[in-house]
Amino acid sequence: MRLVLLGAPGAGKGTQAKKLIEKYQIPQISTGDILRKAVADGTPLGKEAKSYMDKGELVPDSVVIGLVKERLSQDDCTNGYILDGFPRNTAQAETLDSVLADMNASLDVALSVDVDMDILMKRLTGRRTCKSCGQMFNVHFSAPKKEGICDKCDGELYQRDDDQEETIKKRLDVYEEQTAPLIDYYSNKGILTSVNGVGNMEDIFKEVIAKLDTVTK
Repeated sequence: MRLVLLGAPGAGKGTQAKKLIEKYQIPQISTGDILRKAVADGTPLGKEAKSYMDKGELVPDSVVIGLVKERLSQDDCTNGYILDGFPRNTAQAETLDSVLADMNASLDVALSVDVDMDILMKRLTGRRTCKSCGQMFNVHFSAPKKEGICDKCDGELYQRDDDQEETIKKRLDVYEEQTAPLIDYYSNKGILTSVNGVGNMEDIFKEVIAKLDTVTK
């Protein structure tokens, strides 16, 4: 199964991806992981990517696409893969389709994990992390027994800088502007399926599997 996973930050894509990897025994492919490995390995594309990263610039699509193509050509992708965080916009999606066509392949399904924006804001801005043991809580959905104190080790809880409301709002705005249009793109191609990302994670996963079984039969 060749699958692209869609959903805003905080929608729960990471949790579902882990479960999908286990069930289908296919790799999860994220551009962040690919970039880090290519840079660490010192590959030609990795060196090119590093030259942009060292200057604090975004790695161009041409380099990212090249890295993705290399990754999809590896043996562990023979039976499929889960693309997570790529493509990020319709231009990348169109290029990916072209790359896959050159490989005599195409995506089987685009799975969107849908969550309302107000819930996403609560999920992300409500996160609190223990300074001592790293345990995470959410003041809205899984609050600690004592405010500001970790249930596990009595350590101090804090809100990370990237969980601040202003930062989260910017991330969600970028998603809405650049990535949300992929919903229409894959819908028009007839390969989009959606699940409600609110509720018990196991129940959501059951819905995911039911949808994927229908699509891939």
